[in-house]
Amino acid sequence: MSSENEGLWAFALRLYGAPGVSDACLVLQDESGVDVPVLLFSAWLASSSVALTPSELARIDGLVKAWRDEVIKPLRAVRRRLKTGPHPAPGPQTENLRNGVKAVELASEKIALALLEAEGAALAGAAPGPAGDNLSLVLRHFREGEPDAQARQALAVIEGALAAL
Repeated sequence: MSSENEGLWAFALRLYGAPGVSDACLVLQDESGVDVPVLLFSAWLASSSVALTPSELARIDGLVKAWRDEVIKPLRAVRRRLKTGPHPAPGPQTENLRNGVKAVELASEKIALALLEAEGAALAGAAPGPAGDNLSLVLRHFREGEPDAQARQALAVIEGALAAL
């Protein structure tokens, strides 16, 4: 799909691992409600000059929404909760459990990315277009409005890393 025919999972790992990107993604997730797999998917499309429209984004988000809401978010909540409690967490006896939940959460996100990758193959058949707005489109979609300064800054970090890939 991308210029190097790189799959979405490998692309997502590379982009997410770029300096500052993981923190920027978490800011967008926590402060703006952005679904990081959808954001990474939009970046993957942009890397191949595949532009998303608002209606395509809404449809694609609908494909993974139930999975995100019913599987990914509850796993994330449990993993995050185990950082501070309930008793006996956090502690040595609960750290393995937290790491296991983290691994399952990551596996659930990988499943979402596989669903998105299949959709990307269909979108790739469209004529290439200006895809520079894919990331901001995703941000506005999840925020349901214009981004604030913190969100714009986080988005700029991701856009910079994408340009450098």
